[in-house]
Amino acid sequence: MKYAAPHLLSFAQQLLRSAGLSQDKAEAVADVLLEGDLLGHTTHGLALLAPYLAELASGKMRQEGVPQVVSDRPAAVTWDGQRLPGPWLVLQAIELAAARAATQGTCTVVIRRSHHIACLAAYHQRVTDRGLMLLLHCSDPNAASIAPFGGLDPVFTPNPMSAGFPTSGLPVVMDVSTSATTNGLTSRLHKEGGLLPAPWVMDGQGRPGQDPAVLFNEPKGTILPLGGMDSGHKGYGLSCMVEALTGGLAGHGRADAPEGWGATVFLQVIDPQAFAGLAAFETQMDEIARRCHASRPARAGSAVRLPGERGLKLRAQARDEGVTLYPNIMPMLQPWAEQFGLALPQPL
Repeated sequence: MKYAAPHLLSFAQQLLRSAGLSQDKAEAVADVLLEGDLLGHTTHGLALLAPYLAELASGKMRQEGVPQVVSDRPAAVTWDGQRLPGPWLVLQAIELAAARAATQGTCTVVIRRSHHIACLAAYHQRVTDRGLMLLLHCSDPNAASIAPFGGLDPVFTPNPMSAGFPTSGLPVVMDVSTSATTNGLTSRLHKEGGLLPAPWVMDGQGRPGQDPAVLFNEPKGTILPLGGMDSGHKGYGLSCMVEALTGGLAGHGRADAPEGWGATVFLQVIDPQAFAGLAAFETQMDEIARRCHASRPARAGSAVRLPGERGLKLRAQARDEGVTLYPNIMPMLQPWAEQFGLALPQPL
């Protein structure tokens, strides 16, 4: 079913306000979650709203407060997120980093003890539209589902990496896990009895396969690092790098006691104007975009796209024609709507 984007945004805000968030926090969380669905990331959009509401109800996601400043230098800031809503914290950090990048050329904010921050791709266009570049990576030190390459015991979470930069046209947005797939997709397919499209998981004896059930059976299996059984050392290395940029720089990670579902965040804003200039930057990136689009397609009828291009086009289409929600999202939200006395948005 399709829903009008403004109706979904208003409904999500009302649920979050009813759960105890202030207006600014509710708006930030609702906006980022809806953006995930607009971009086609159906496991990291409004599918997270019901779990977020449960975290608020249990007190595991803090409703009120501001981040504690751990360290503050002109271009390097560390916050303790106090387990406040992750999307709100990230948007606050983006504003701080963008303002300081205007004078410093760049600014990095790392956040420890944030709650979950949703879809990384959802943050980038609000930065690239200002002619800035954003790097955003995160890890969750409270969980582990990915083993190091060559091992059986999990150490990492999917540790996503993302980047967005402007061109004179659509921005380029990259959002990838350092693992072969995500916890969200494997959990969804396991509940539905489905299979992964490729051997992205490994059972407890080290055998690769497509069945996510191996992650829930004993002895528990793991998600493979990006690159799988043959070149997973690449994803393994990237996972270690994300841990250094998040938990290492933030001074809080897997060496600390688990606190529940959350995130440790690395966020860096770069102003091209402080280097060779925005015009020169766009000239170079436009040429990269041109050459990629001009590359002969390997499959007839399937043109080469830039990273994030499909999602941005889906976003524009969804705003015009309605947002297609994954079938299980509204049933998950219905009990919360009934609890708070809210009406579900009507499909188009």
